[in-house]
Order: sequence, then structure tokens, then C-alpha cells
Amino acid sequence: MRVAVVGVGYSGFNANTPDLSWKEITLEAATRAYDDAGINPRKDVDSIVTCAEDIWEGFAIFDEFVPDQLGGVLKPTCTVCADFLFGIATAYMQIKSELADIAVVEAHSKASDILTFGETIKFAMDPIWLREIGSAHPYYFAALEMSQYVNECCITEEQIAEVVVKNKNNALKNSSAPYGSKITVEDVLNSPMVFDPMRKLEIAPRADGAIVFVLANEDVARDITDTPVWVKGVGWWSETSNYDTMSFNAAYTYKAAKMAYKLAGITNPAKEIDIAEVDDRFAFKEFQHIEALQLSKRFETGTLMQEGYFAKDGELPVNVSGGSLGIGNLLEATGGQKALEIVLQLRRLAGRRQVEAETGVAQAWRYIPTASGAVTVFGV
Repeated sequence: MRVAVVGVGYSGFNANTPDLSWKEITLEAATRAYDDAGINPRKDVDSIVTCAEDIWEGFAIFDEFVPDQLGGVLKPTCTVCADFLFGIATAYMQIKSELADIAVVEAHSKASDILTFGETIKFAMDPIWLREIGSAHPYYFAALEMSQYVNECCITEEQIAEVVVKNKNNALKNSSAPYGSKITVEDVLNSPMVFDPMRKLEIAPRADGAIVFVLANEDVARDITDTPVWVKGVGWWSETSNYDTMSFNAAYTYKAAKMAYKLAGITNPAKEIDIAEVDDRFAFKEFQHIEALQLSKRFETGTLMQEGYFAKDGELPVNVSGGSLGIGNLLEATGGQKALEIVLQLRRLAGRRQVEAETGVAQAWRYIPTASGAVTVFGV
């Protein structure tokens, strides 16, 4: 029994939404998803999965606050404290196990409500050995990882800048991307060095938004839509969250992708994947994740980036949506934005940024201080 995405909806994405609560943006996304799927959530939905981290939300037991705006009162509802793609995997397993015929996955970001973002990240760190190392911003941990990675793989400043240029220019073709910009490599290199060796333009700013997917088993999918997008493979993996013992090579993505590719029957990702959306909340992470997804070989990625291999019109388009650098850091909804772009592309609804694709992969990382990630393969 296959599993398909039969409806998608989103709200945003915006740099700031002072006039809307997280419930309101979630309601908007859900309403659009149900309309897209042509279903009545009160009658047709069997399970609801929400993806949220209490530390971002500011209150506990988040699933208690979800049913109203998702039309899920008295429906089975659970929170996966992880990225949206972990929620896709959860709904996929519920449907494959015949616990549900239709399952809904939701994630959102109301990052603009977080007044002490850096301190909130630090609060998630080991309280004895890591949290109170001086008064440094936690982005310094990402800078340490970047320093090791770029030195090991001989990645240059210019090559990292190419990621920012590509993604922000791609975002100009996406009306939902608030951080699109016509910039150059020189603009990136001239931006302030904020966390050596990381520059300001290499860090994705925060954004608000919500994403809702409706998943269904094959029989239901064929009854309600002519354009199902199949969930061909899911995978997830977590390493230690301690920076003193963590491997700085995106092993979480490699392991998650290995699981997802096995389910999807993919043996040569670089040849079988037509389009990818990867986590680029720090520009260097796009290199890491491309390599961990086996879309290029180590030591070759930087050169391929400069040659346009991963551009919209390149051999293997990556982050055609604009990525997080163009759309913003959506916290636990980051993977939702990646999956949304892949689904729109496979449905041929991506407008000016449309590419030719039949198989796509979405990948997300859970952000500092984790080494957790998830991967989903979609196809038509």
C-alpha cells in the first residue's frame, strides 16, 4: 500500500507577523490544504501529527493546543518534537500500518515571537559543559563546525558565497520568499564577519509561516485526486547533541538518506534524483547536506557549485525555492518548506521557478544544538 500527498497548504512566509497568532497562520494553512485535497477534516481525517518543540513555543504539551485550528477536535492527535519531515515519516508509518487512511501533518514557525533567540538555543544545550562557556552566542558552535568542514574539504569563501547568491536570486522567483535579493559574490564577501569564519549574509534570518500536508493511502488518494505525489521513502537519524563528541560531517543526513533511499529503491542518488531541497540555514550546510545526500562527491561540491551544477537550470537543481537563505529560518517547519517545494515542482505548479522533475528529495536538520535530521523522497 503506497502513501501519497493529496493536499498541501501554507501560510506565509513572512519576516514578521505581529498581526497574526500562530493559531491563525496554522488555520490558514490547514484550510488551504483541506481545500486542495477536497476533504472535510471533521469527517475524513483519521490522525493528526503536529511537529513542534516546546522550547520554541513557550509552553508544554503542544498537541493540546492543536486540534481546534486543524479541525481535529476529538481526533487522535500527537506531537512529534522534531522537524516536519519527522512528522511525514510518522504519518507515513501510521498509514502503512493501517492505523489511518488519511493523516494530516502540521508544523509552523512564529519565530518573531521569540525575544531571546540565542538564549533559547543555549537553554537546550548541556547545562554543565556547554551552555555557560563564556557569554558567546551559540552561533559560534556553527562557526566551529564550519571552520572544520571547509578546511577538511578545501571549500573557499567564494564557493560558500555562491550558495548565498544562488539561493537569494532563486528566491526572487518565489512570491513567498521575503529575503530574495539580487546580490553578487562580492556582496557576500563584503558583509560583516559575525562569527568567524561566518559572514552575516551566510546566515538565514528568521521567518514566520505554517505548512499542512494531507497524506492518504493509495486507494483513497486515487479516489480524491488526479495528481498524487507519492512518498517513496522516509528516513531519520540522530547523533549526540553534545558538540564535544559530535562528528561535524552531517552523519545524520547520510544515515537518514540511506534509509529513505532504500525504501524508495534508489541506488544512485546523483543520477536518480531530479531536484533537491536541502537545509541551508547556514550557507556551508548546503555543501554538507548535498554531499551527505550523495548528490555529489566530497571535494567536488565547491567546484560544481561555481560551475552552476546546482542552479535552477543546472544538472541537479538545489533549493530552487530560495532555500532558507531566501525564505527564512522556519524552525521546525523548515522541512515542511522543503517538502512543499518538491511537491509543487512535481505537480508542475512552481510557476517561474518550475524545473523538469519526476523524483525529488527534501532534507532538514533540527538546528543547533542537535545532530538530528530527516529525509523524504517524493515521486510521481
